[in-house]
Amino acid sequence: MKEAIFYHAGCPICVSAEQQVLAALDSNRCDIKVVHLGQEQSQIAVAEQAGVKSVPALVLEGNVFHINFGASLEDLRGVSDV
Repeated sequence: MKEAIFYHAGCPICVSAEQQVLAALDSNRCDIKVVHLGQEQSQIAVAEQAGVKSVPALVLEGNVFHINFGASLEDLRGVSDV
């Protein structure tokens, strides 16, 4: 089964992308995981290691697909420092 990880930060752009992208993925063929980096800030480093530069982003079998532009990982990291 393919692995799909959708990273987002909870902003309106991310939520819209999450709804549309996940609706398009076949859950019978993909193991889908959603990671809200605003709530799971410890996963920012994991996302970065996977090649994610901004959210929303979909990592599908190791390939990163950046969708629109909501926030950079650097912006999210700054939020975690507050």
